[in-house]
Amino acid sequence: MLSNTCKYGIRALSYLASKSEDGKVIRIKQISNDLKLPTPFLSKIFQQFVKNKILISCKGPHGGYSFIKDPSEVSLYDIVMIIDGDTFFKTCIIHNRTCESEGNLCPIHEDYEKIKKSIIRLFQNTSIYHLVKAESKSKKIIL
Repeated sequence: MLSNTCKYGIRALSYLASKSEDGKVIRIKQISNDLKLPTPFLSKIFQQFVKNKILISCKGPHGGYSFIKDPSEVSLYDIVMIIDGDTFFKTCIIHNRTCESEGNLCPIHEDYEKIKKSIIRLFQNTSIYHLVKAESKSKKIIL
């Protein structure tokens, strides 16, 4: 499972991409209020995105965040790796470790391995831009 931090990061980046055309800066308070997320928690998440050169932070009374990278180049895989690391993609479904770590594969390893590969492809091929476009065609899932 993805951590709540990771889910919040995906939602917040999608929101930011939907609101910030042409490098427009969006205030953290607006994002946290609209998504009903705690501002300090969201700030910590965004600091990770700044550190990994996905977002830029602008200080001051008119400050906020905007994308450095094009949202079409930021995949769900990138976000998961930044926030949760590769644990989500490597951990066994039964144990809290990789199956290979003890040399014994769990009873459903081969079947689950196929599913994990599909999930990795899905995450690598789904960008923030893709989520924003898909959201505009459906009910408001981001908010």
